[in-house]
Parts: sequence; C-alpha cells; structure tokens
Amino acid sequence: MRKSHCTAVVLAAGQGTRMGIDVPKQYLEINEKPVIYYTLQTFQKSEVIDDIVLVVGRNETAYAQDEIVEKYRFTKVGVIVEGGAERSDSVWEALQVLSDEAAENKHFVFIHDGVRMLVDETILERAYEAVEKHRACVVGVPVKDTIKVSDGDQFVARTLDRGQLWQIQTPQVFEAPLIKEAYRRLMEAPKINVTDDSSVVESMLRIPVKLVEGTYENIKITTRDDLYLADIILNQNN
Repeated sequence: MRKSHCTAVVLAAGQGTRMGIDVPKQYLEINEKPVIYYTLQTFQKSEVIDDIVLVVGRNETAYAQDEIVEKYRFTKVGVIVEGGAERSDSVWEALQVLSDEAAENKHFVFIHDGVRMLVDETILERAYEAVEKHRACVVGVPVKDTIKVSDGDQFVARTLDRGQLWQIQTPQVFEAPLIKEAYRRLMEAPKINVTDDSSVVESMLRIPVKLVEGTYENIKITTRDDLYLADIILNQNN
C-alpha cells in the first residue's frame, strides 16, 4: 500500500510564442476545454497524487483560480503561484510552497509540464514505484529514429547509438528534500544551462536518475501540429 505523500507541480506559465499566438497554449481549447484541463484532470483523479501546486504566468492567478480550478472543481489544487522568467525559476517558486517539515518526511514531488495533457495514471504509477526505490526518476521513451550530430555546417559529425538514447518527458519525480536542495544550489550557482529537472539533480548533486518508460502519446504541446495530434489521440482514447 502506498504510504508516501505525493505533490504534483504542474507548470503552466508558458506563453505559446512558438505557435505565434497571443493565447498561452495551456489555455487553447480542445473539445471546448483548455489543454490544462486535461492535465489537471488526470492528477485530480489519480490515486497516486495527493495535492497539486499550479504554476501560472504573471498576473494569471485570478484567472486560473476562477476559470480553471473553481470552474472544473479541481479540489486537489491547493496553491497557485506565479512562475518566473525561466522554467527553472518557475519550479523554484513552486518548491517554496513545500514546508520544511513536509520535505523532511517521506514526500515526493512530481514535476510536470502543464501542456503534456495526455499523461495517464499508468505513467504516474510507474514513476511512483521508481522514485520509491531510486529517489529520482524521469519518464521518457526510447528514441525510434537514428540521431546524428552536426558539425555546425550541416554535415554529419557522428552517429549516436540509438539503443542508448531516450526522449525525456515529464513527470520527473524526486524526493522533496533532494529536489529542493538541488534547486537551492542552482539558484545560488553561476548561470548553468539546464533543460529539465533531472539535469539540475545530475549537475548539482551528482545523484543518478532512473529512467521510467512512458508512452509515445505523452506529447508536449509546442506547435500547432502537436495540438492537432493531441486532439486526434484524445478522441481515439475516448
């Protein structure tokens, strides 16, 4: 039986600039509901997740409270915080919500991109089992295509071994004290290029991170094509 407390940090502070639109992509609608609805609905229904910290853009807290949390009755959302300039800043703001007392107990944090709307309960369960054993884990899928490294002039420098490559997704899950300490060090360190939460743990704490198999459907909504694909997958699954 699961005994540990699990908090989901859902990052929904993006601005959708790659789509060339004014509406943040997490608020774009599929089947008359915003993208972020589907993400939060999975965590709301999950038997793994106990509560949710929702991270939104600047000046969006009132909108998120009224039009997302209250409208759709997401009772697990206990706190809404404004994100920062970078993804790492947004995660750091969310981690401040976790009390030191909570962090000292058996407590796991699931950090998830709000626009990965097709995450499912099976993924959350796998991640929970992994983090219980390994303290830190990330969801991903083995790479299907051959990956080549460019020399900078669009010539092939070398070909990577596809058998060792994974495409990383979210959630990325950690013991609360571990991820808080890793981000604390990151915030105090000179500017370091990190692209995800596991990179912070790897670079700041040198702790190994377990890979957990997700699904190829767990896509991130970044372009219009992703939005169309998510619509198709969602309708097929329903």
